[in-house]
Amino acid sequence: MMNYKELVIEVSRLLDEFQEDKQCIDSFTEETAKDLKNLSSSDQKFIIDTLYGCIMHKKLLDVVVNIFYNHHGKKLFRVDRNLFIVVCYLAMFCLDDLGLDHFSRIIKSLDISKMHKFLSFFFNISNLSTHIQREWSHIYDAVVVDNNWITPLLRWCNEIEVLLDQLAKKMGRGNLPKKSPRKNTKQREFDLTQPKARPLPVPEVIPQQDKSKPVPTTTHRSPKEPEILDDMKQRNRQKALQILNEANSQQFRCANPQKSEKTQNVISQILQSHDAELQFDKLYTSGSPATQKINSLPVRLNTTAILREGALYNRQLEEELQRLERLSQGASEPSAFLQWQKEMKEKDLQEELAELERRRLEGRISHEEAVLARERVLEHNHHKAQQTKEETAELMRKYAEKRLNEEKEMRELVQQVANGHKNSKAAKAKLQEIKQRIVKEVSEHSRELLSQALEEAQAELSRKMELIRQIRAFESVPLVRQKFVDDTETAGHDLLCEMSLVELRERLALLRESEQCELEDRRQRIFQEKQLKEQLLLEQLDNISLRRSLAEQAALRSQEEKRMRNELWEAVSRDERVLTLKKTLELKQQERQKRKTEKNSMKKNEQVLPLTVKTTLNKKQVLEEQHWQELERNLEQQIYGTLQQSSKKNGAGQKHRSSNTGLVDVTQIIWEEKQIYC
Repeated sequence: MMNYKELVIEVSRLLDEFQEDKQCIDSFTEETAKDLKNLSSSDQKFIIDTLYGCIMHKKLLDVVVNIFYNHHGKKLFRVDRNLFIVVCYLAMFCLDDLGLDHFSRIIKSLDISKMHKFLSFFFNISNLSTHIQREWSHIYDAVVVDNNWITPLLRWCNEIEVLLDQLAKKMGRGNLPKKSPRKNTKQREFDLTQPKARPLPVPEVIPQQDKSKPVPTTTHRSPKEPEILDDMKQRNRQKALQILNEANSQQFRCANPQKSEKTQNVISQILQSHDAELQFDKLYTSGSPATQKINSLPVRLNTTAILREGALYNRQLEEELQRLERLSQGASEPSAFLQWQKEMKEKDLQEELAELERRRLEGRISHEEAVLARERVLEHNHHKAQQTKEETAELMRKYAEKRLNEEKEMRELVQQVANGHKNSKAAKAKLQEIKQRIVKEVSEHSRELLSQALEEAQAELSRKMELIRQIRAFESVPLVRQKFVDDTETAGHDLLCEMSLVELRERLALLRESEQCELEDRRQRIFQEKQLKEQLLLEQLDNISLRRSLAEQAALRSQEEKRMRNELWEAVSRDERVLTLKKTLELKQQERQKRKTEKNSMKKNEQVLPLTVKTTLNKKQVLEEQHWQELERNLEQQIYGTLQQSSKKNGAGQKHRSSNTGLVDVTQIIWEEKQIYC
């Protein structure tokens, strides 16, 4: 059966043999179990469980050992790294199962100084709660780390302190030099010499009192701190006044209805330019604009103009189709739609006015909030300044108390020194005793230091010899200067995105192919969109040219109709019959005017005329009415016959329609004259 030291060393050796990147944990433990068949079952179980736990929890254990080497790595060897890993695993995961007694036996079986350093570092409360906990929290959740490892380890700290004290005592006993065997005292006769005459005692030197130092000048001089504080206070006050003036001069302009001077100047300049352009006193005009403007210059349209004009024609066509559809369905005029549109415009106007009023009020509110915020800042600064004053006064009071205490202590010290000079003899004897005691303590301490220095020199010499041996062993190993690179292997950094060089090249090639295909698809899509756009523009141009040609033809037809109507009216007005009819019409109008004046005179005399006269007048009016109707019929027949003859001479359907309109106009004039006369 192996002891604890051999078991721990065997586990550390197996950890050295294990290669994580080439071996599996399960297979390695199975092979190790086969090699340990000659050991007892308890030893095998301890070695296998400890080895498996150290490999599984390698990240946590490496964190502790790395931090330990960073703190104490100058006095430790890298060879003992796995030994510390095994001890750390036993302390973290097996301390509750083993118990403090078994754990103490395992620790005491190993190197005491190394175990004392490691356990004092690992079970230090500050190290556990700062460095080690922070690094473990990067690997696992902070709650898991605190519940599973930090809290149990802190619970064992008091008991581990007892173990560390035992290790320290054992180290102290081992470092003391071995005592040489005592020799027996041999009796020998006294070799006495004749005493010499005692010389006279040397008179004691009367100590003189040292000259006291003068009082420093700073004692009766006021400190500079109040002056510095007053200067800072004055500068802060000037700065606050400057900021207040800037805030008052540069207020928020969102609610300021007054225009700035620059804005008023610009408005006056714009009004002057508009007034200069007005020409009220101009004598001559440039003439009436031309009724027909012929623009023979071609206008080249861009894409936007073509699409805009095409959209305009399409909208006009849709409106015309909708209008025709409403007419075909017997719909009435869109008066309801116009009323709704008017109401919606009024509603939008009301909402816009409400929005403007809301914005104006929000501006006023923001201005008020800014004023309140500035007042709050001023109050805060005032409160802060008052607090600073109080703190300064408190500091000055404490400083004054401190100075008074120092002066009091100095006076007491001076008094003690003066009293000491008075009792110089007693003080001298006391000083002699103190010196003797100090010499005795120093001699004992020097012996301890010499023995400790000797041990340290021996340890340093052994460490140097070990280091020289390792260096020579490293130098004896031949160096392989040629480095073989396998493109199919990864670098072994344990990263999720890690890949070999061959895989990287393949992925880059696939990425280039996908980008090239995407680029070709984008080019093809852009080319198709361009063709569709060109086709749409050509269709719009054909549609625009067709609409323009139709509009030009309609304009020419309307102009031709207007010209023919004017010519027909001029021909009708120059006809002799029409002129004679106009003359007769003027005569009739004069006669009607004359009758009208007579009628007025008759109305004035109606009051004196008898009833018989009124009846005769009524008969006369009836006769006149019949006479006028007969004249109208004769005039209509004459005008209609005249217009028919003129239309036969011209021989055009359009002129006939114009003569009919002239006939209607003449009959309308006659009817109006009749109504006025009646």
